[in-house]
Amino acid sequence: MKKIIIVVSCYLISTVVTAQKKMPSLIITGGLNLANITESAGGKVDDAKTLTSFHAGLLVDIPFNAGFAFQPGLLISGKGSKVQDGNPSDNNYYKATVNPIYIEMPLNFVGSIRLPGNAAILLGAGSYVAMGVAGKNKVEGKYLGVGFKSENNIDFSNDDPTTLNYEEDAGIGKMKRFDVGANVLGGIEIGKIMLRANYGFGFNKINSGGDNNADNKNKNRVLGLSLGVKL
Repeated sequence: MKKIIIVVSCYLISTVVTAQKKMPSLIITGGLNLANITESAGGKVDDAKTLTSFHAGLLVDIPFNAGFAFQPGLLISGKGSKVQDGNPSDNNYYKATVNPIYIEMPLNFVGSIRLPGNAAILLGAGSYVAMGVAGKNKVEGKYLGVGFKSENNIDFSNDDPTTLNYEEDAGIGKMKRFDVGANVLGGIEIGKIMLRANYGFGFNKINSGGDNNADNKNKNRVLGLSLGVKL
C-alpha cells in the first residue's frame, strides 16, 4: 500500500507538470509544529506529550486550473514527543524528549474558493515522504533535589518502512529513517500571503526493529501552523 502511494504520487507530479499551462510560482514557508506520537491501537495521542518544534522550506505552486493547484515542496520538519512527570521546582522531577528532524517532501493538491477582494479559502490533501537526518534524545530532572541531565543524538536505521523485513542495522533503541504519510490542510490566502494549518498522519511505526502490524501505535502525528509568502 505504501509503495503504491509513493508511485502514484510520483506519477501525479509528472502528469500535473506536463498538463499545467500557467507558470508555477515559489512559496517560502515556515512555522510551528505541534508534534506527537500515537500511543494506542486506535491512533490516539496524549495531548500532554505534545512537543513544540518547527518547519521551514519551499513549496512550488503549480496551477492546474483556475481554482486548483498541485503543491510539492521540500521542508525541514521537527517531530517527536515528550514525557514529563512533575515540575522543575519539585524535588523529584523527570522530563524526556525525542525530537527527530526530517527532510520532508509534501505532495499536496490544493483547491481555492475565492472571496470578495484579493482573498481565498484554501483546502487540500495529499501525501508526504520524509527522511530523518538529525535530532536529539534529551533527559533532565531531579531526584531528591539532585539534578541530572543527558543528551544524545538520535540513532537512525535504514529499515525500509514499506516491508516487514528488517535490515541489518535495525534494532531496539533506533528510529526508522524513512517515513511516509498523508496530509490534510486548510487556510486562507490574502494576496501573496498564506496562513495555513496542516495535519500530518504518519503511516509507519517510527521504532526500528519493532513489529509492523496494522495498528497506529508509535506513529508520527504533526499539526503544522505556517506562514507562507508567494514569490
